Amino acid sequence: MAERTRELATYAADSDASRGRVYEEPPCELLDVYAFDRRRVCNSAAFRRLEYKTQAFVTLEDDHFRTRLTHTLEVAGVSRTLAVALNVCEALAETIALAHDLGHPPFGHAGEMALRELMNGHGGFEHNLHSLRVVDFLEHPYPEFRGLNLTYEVREGLVKHTTRYDKPAEVAAKDPALWDLLDSGPLPTVEGQIACVADRVAYDCHDLEDAIAAELVHEDELRDVRLWAEAAGPVRGAHPQRPLLAIRRPVLDRLQQLLLADVIAETDRRVAEAAPSLVDDVRAESRSVVGFSQEMAERANELEAFMAERVYRHHRLVRMDAKARRFIERLFEAYIASPNMLPPRFAARIDEQGVHRVVCDYIAGMTDRFCQDDYRRLFEPFERV
Repeated sequence: MAERTRELATYAADSDASRGRVYEEPPCELLDVYAFDRRRVCNSAAFRRLEYKTQAFVTLEDDHFRTRLTHTLEVAGVSRTLAVALNVCEALAETIALAHDLGHPPFGHAGEMALRELMNGHGGFEHNLHSLRVVDFLEHPYPEFRGLNLTYEVREGLVKHTTRYDKPAEVAAKDPALWDLLDSGPLPTVEGQIACVADRVAYDCHDLEDAIAAELVHEDELRDVRLWAEAAGPVRGAHPQRPLLAIRRPVLDRLQQLLLADVIAETDRRVAEAAPSLVDDVRAESRSVVGFSQEMAERANELEAFMAERVYRHHRLVRMDAKARRFIERLFEAYIASPNMLPPRFAARIDEQGVHRVVCDYIAGMTDRFCQDDYRRLFEPFERV
């Protein structure tokens, strides 16, 4: 990839031109507004809890699998790489990436599906919008205001974070309280779009590495996946006798480089075609300016279809997902029936926000470990409270 200057493109989200914060604060002398947001995100309790939340493989099953925190850090790293290559704001792309999963419940997508069903008819649950709720309301370390008081651009990046699994803007459009974040246009900034693509690149690579380590997929199966075959060819040629576990990392490094090189080339092409001058021009586009070429998108889709069939629907993961859903469903029903069992700071919000939303907030904030411990406290006999 060619080296580029750090002079920002005219359509980048310049920190000096941010739309600002809900509550006015004096500027930080040492950090620009997006780097200041990054510090607040990384200091939040919700960020620390990501260490004990499932990515794809349950965190308590093996210490070597990715967690929601390590996933987040990998998304942030990919976001930084792309932002630098594309001459846009690195700090904003990184901060959106660091915050994008703060609202994810325990046990990965199984936990989200359980809460979505349980909250049907009670305001729903979508983890990206819950990430916004975390930074706007549930985190409250400052006496002057509720939440972390992040910039408009970071909050917009959360509500517009779009992947094949995430479409929060469709839900947000029904909530007048979020319309100000949608009125800027259908798309986020280039930096927000980078975080979306980085999310996909990161989980495509690391979920595959974890699946190899778990022996859910084997090399003879991967040879039919074009993206893997292209990345693995030179590595396997140099090390024909090494086992898959010994070469998986250099293969995945090459695979990620192929994906990123394509994103950069395709984004340059789309930008030249759209010719945006300002950040609002990017927001008003009919499609993202950051993305894969059609050919690479097809290869990424093929890899993801392989992962869905061989990994995400593997009986080991399906069994764990079913167990996780039972934990969450029973806890939710118990707290709805007896909300006096909630910690006082949660119970105090029931009259204003309703018992379902408060219980949802409580459970969504749990780590895998806390969720299982809470289940034991409530349902197993003679458990110490």
